[in-house]
Amino acid sequence: MHLAIEWLPEQQPAPQLLILLHGVGGAGVTMLALAEALHARFPQAAIVAPDAPHPVDGGGRGRQWFSAVEVDDSNRVPRVDAALGPLHDWVLATQQRLGVGPQATCIAGFSQGAILALELVQRHDGLAGRVLAFGGRYARLPETPPRLTTIHLLHGGVDAIFPAALARATLQHLGVLHGDATLDIAQDVGHELHPSLIDSALSRLTSHIPHRTWQAAMGQAAELPDTPED
Repeated sequence: MHLAIEWLPEQQPAPQLLILLHGVGGAGVTMLALAEALHARFPQAAIVAPDAPHPVDGGGRGRQWFSAVEVDDSNRVPRVDAALGPLHDWVLATQQRLGVGPQATCIAGFSQGAILALELVQRHDGLAGRVLAFGGRYARLPETPPRLTTIHLLHGGVDAIFPAALARATLQHLGVLHGDATLDIAQDVGHELHPSLIDSALSRLTSHIPHRTWQAAMGQAAELPDTPED
């Protein structure tokens, strides 16, 4: 895949890898605002944004990960499945090329890119430590949540493509399954990579402690021997 954005720090290997996946009809460069915000907050991170492999249906200069023509619940899953194999291989190759491990990788996607990010870590738990899903959804709600990936859902309150109610239902579903997930909804924001959602994503990345980190810490504390008080 062609890399529209590849920002690498002087320090190699980078301590973090941020992969940005654009929406249908877009291109890697349409993730520039997010890339700039992430770079300002995490200047030592490697940031890459590829162009999707297929031209958008109907011509034009945009790209797509899978066809969105007449997509619905009956055909969304197989279309996503067909796109996931090459994307998974590319993510692994990028991690290996840049020397960044899975838990130091964050995959951020908008719309169709968010669908792929969510489904990618669902099928390959732990491929990334975090997912930022802007204005997206699951192709199909999971029966079990990823245990090694934290999901951050970021949604416009008046999104006309994927209603915010869908994001709320997804968070509730993941909560029932004891998945590690958060949801931020920006009121009066539609289906867009809005600055307020980007700000929420930065806050989540810097302040949210994954459940698995808490669990590991609590497990280690439980294993420590009792010590007498001074």
